[in-house]
Amino acid sequence: MEIQLWRSMLSPYELAVRELIVKFEHIITEHKLNDLYSPIEQVSGRVKSVSSILEKLQRKQIPLEHMEEEIEDIAGVRIICQFEEDIDTVASLIRSRSDMEIKSEKNYLKHIKQSGYRSYHLIIYYTVDTIHGPKRLQAEIQIRTMAMNFWATIEHSLQYKYKGDMPLHVAERLSKAADAIISLDQEMASVRNEIMDAQNSSQMQSNLVRDILLNIENLYKLSNKREVMKIQDEFLLVFKTKDLKQLERFHRQLDIIAEGYRAQSV
Repeated sequence: MEIQLWRSMLSPYELAVRELIVKFEHIITEHKLNDLYSPIEQVSGRVKSVSSILEKLQRKQIPLEHMEEEIEDIAGVRIICQFEEDIDTVASLIRSRSDMEIKSEKNYLKHIKQSGYRSYHLIIYYTVDTIHGPKRLQAEIQIRTMAMNFWATIEHSLQYKYKGDMPLHVAERLSKAADAIISLDQEMASVRNEIMDAQNSSQMQSNLVRDILLNIENLYKLSNKREVMKIQDEFLLVFKTKDLKQLERFHRQLDIIAEGYRAQSV
């Protein structure tokens, strides 16, 4: 296949990865705007390189003309969660979407690979609009915790270094590290509620401060500068207390004041 044809063939996959990243990032944003804990911590993606595609075609003895049908992970998206429990939540979110059709699922949390690899994989069908019309293609979504991702990144580097022939002593140490990752995820799960409460409180404070500052900024257009400066000073005193209830009370009072000034300006 000519270079230009490779570029043309991979272009829709690049578009799919970009669109999927935006959609999953929007889920994070929606949760934060609504003061909710997001089961997705971060998301990234990539399109398989031509070299990796050719290597997989050769290894699996797939004819070039069957490439897009047989290779399911040309487009890949990785979703990172804080807790193992979040993985099921994210998988359910994907299953419920009308713009992503599940082809297959592989649960490497229950069926851990011999190497110690743990993750949850979904193969989806996703449609992108191109200049030649809609194109339905496949994409792989990997869902894992931050700890699982750290281990998998190291394991991938070692597999690349040793070309699939990893020395026994390295494989054994990697297996022990995988056990440690399981223990870490279990430990984090035991304090999950406390961590979520702390993060939700932090997000609520961030949203309140954003709204208060926007209100104060608008008041400069409706009221005299001296009065607004007093309100600003009061806000800084309340903010200094780090008391969420006081901040909520100030927010409600400021809303009433701002509404009064808006009514006067009509």
